[in-house]
Parts: sequence; C-alpha cells; structure tokens
Amino acid sequence: MIAYIIEEVGRGNTVVRLHSGDPSLFENISMQVRALTSHGIGVEIVPGVSSLSAIAAASRTELATNQTLIVTRSAGEPWRDGYRFESGSIRELSKHHATMAIFIGIKYIREIMATIDHPLDTPVAVVYHASWDDEHVITGTVADIADKVEKSGVKKGAAILIKPRDRGSL
Repeated sequence: MIAYIIEEVGRGNTVVRLHSGDPSLFENISMQVRALTSHGIGVEIVPGVSSLSAIAAASRTELATNQTLIVTRSAGEPWRDGYRFESGSIRELSKHHATMAIFIGIKYIREIMATIDHPLDTPVAVVYHASWDDEHVITGTVADIADKVEKSGVKKGAAILIKPRDRGSL
C-alpha cells in the first residue's frame, strides 16, 4: 500500500487512503506517516467518529461511569497468519474491574472471557461493525458471550465491551 501511494504521488496524483475505523487505533499509522514523509509526501489524518463512541452508542451505554475506562487490544499482529492470543496484559488490566473495550480480539473471545478477572455474571456486549448498515450487537455475560458470538458467526470486525454491573448497564 505504501509503495502504491508513493508511486501515485510520484505521478502527480493526490491520494486519499480511506480507513474504516480508527486509523490511529487499528493501523500502524506512525509507520505509514514516517514512510511517506521520508519520501517528501505530506500526510494529513482526518479522524471520523471513533469506533469506541460508536460501540457505546450501539450498546446504549456510557463508557466511563466511574471515570475509569480501559481500552486495549490483544497482543500480537492480527494481520499475520500465525496470530495468537496473548493473555498477559488483558488479565492484568481486568484486575481493575473497570469498563473495558477490547479491540482485535473477537477471534479469541472464549480465551479472553476465561482470562479476565470479572465475575461470570458481568455484562458483555460484542458490537459487530459499529455504526455501519449491518451493525449487530450481541449481549450476554462473561459466562455465555463466547457461545452467543460463536453461534452468531461473527469472527472479525467486532469489539468487546465489558462493563461491570456497578459501572452502569449494557
């Protein structure tokens, strides 16, 4: 993609790279900016509605009832074939019992639910394609959300929102 942008700009064309989602959350935007600026290409990042805000809207909830919100993602490189779930940071972060938004982890929903330090009755929402026409919200608890997600067939394009009962409802 970077090579294509460099090539097209070299031809005198203006290039817009449209990203569905949060460019600074899901992509290695700093690497892309460095690569393009090293070739003398100016870069402007124009943010849209954050997927985090869209997920809260789809779940009909606020994110920081107690002013504590943890936004994280599974470790590793999910675009690689050998991507695997690494539980360490999610386990540690969940010990705070704060609202958690977990991105790029839906493939490992069962492992994440087994890893987090929340009671089994803690509400969980999985939001597929937040704010898109085909948005789908799956609600459940730590105990049953993995079964519900697997039954729905959602395997990517979704975020996990965990909101302890004393932090508001989903």
